[in-house]
Amino acid sequence: MRKWARVIPAALALCMMTGCGMPQKDDSVFRVSMVAGTGGINDQSFNQSAWEGLQSLKEHTGADVRVLESKQTADYLTNLDRATDTYSDLIWGIGYDQADALATIAKMNPDISFAIVDTTYEECPHNISGVTFRAEESSFLVGYIAGMSTATGKVGYVGPMKSFNNDLFQYGYLAGVAYASRARGIQVEVQQQFAESYSDAAKAKAIANKMYTSGCDIIFHSAGGAGYGVIESAKENGAFVIGVDTDQSYLAPENVLTSAMKNVNIAVELLSTMAMDGEKIGGKTFSYGLAEGCVGIPKENPNMSPEIYEEAMKIQKMIIDGKLIPPATEDAYKTFLAELKGQEG
Repeated sequence: MRKWARVIPAALALCMMTGCGMPQKDDSVFRVSMVAGTGGINDQSFNQSAWEGLQSLKEHTGADVRVLESKQTADYLTNLDRATDTYSDLIWGIGYDQADALATIAKMNPDISFAIVDTTYEECPHNISGVTFRAEESSFLVGYIAGMSTATGKVGYVGPMKSFNNDLFQYGYLAGVAYASRARGIQVEVQQQFAESYSDAAKAKAIANKMYTSGCDIIFHSAGGAGYGVIESAKENGAFVIGVDTDQSYLAPENVLTSAMKNVNIAVELLSTMAMDGEKIGGKTFSYGLAEGCVGIPKENPNMSPEIYEEAMKIQKMIIDGKLIPPATEDAYKTFLAELKGQEG
């Protein structure tokens, strides 16, 4: 397989697909297209991070990168199909809700490589790469931080809905709190509730209000856009909240304790570079976590005790070294608790 020239003609500008004419075939340039999810590329989350990853790829390698935005899920099939008309060497689908559409288009275009964020297929097609994140690792860290930081002995968790992907956040967080409980010699209570939505900020805010009123002083949310309601509640209640996906401290500088980040940009650039360098990436699922720098917490956490941050970094190293494995499922969480209890004896 050929290596791609890491030089891009000066006249080849960054193209935002809409309003652009179809590009001409140029075998010297590696071309990557991305179909964004319905949140758009300014969503302060997955889509924006993924697009930043492709822009970095362009800067570092000279690749031609472009994006198609989707207003609704019904646009996915059309946009993925349009992307195949642009001489793309690699096409990204951002988000698990594109899985079916991407599989359909990939089957119709066996000579084009596709990749999808937050999805794995039971039998991964030869020209699709699934990308998943070990979100349980960063969730464990923020759970430990919450358990060590709470002054009331009560913390909360607000999730979107029950799902395999969300289990990573939920059980990783619960395990981290349990780990902190053992370290402190107390039993930190965790209140949990699902908003049943990624967008209903009002409902998530009502849930958070109830938790704060009942004594929780820290809440971790993994509820996407609905989580903005949890952040607003933290501000109004003068309490702490833990953000998700990106460093959300800018939303409430005095109330965000830390964030469980998912660095989609790093994963997108990493896998795109592998494809560009001729590595076979199709038919595989790539799992990225702390070791690859694809999940973690911010380096700057002004509302967190420096001592707790240092302890969290020690735990991070234990996870990277394989000495501590955060649970990603309910069964694994139960096993983790049993082993933790056994260590106390």
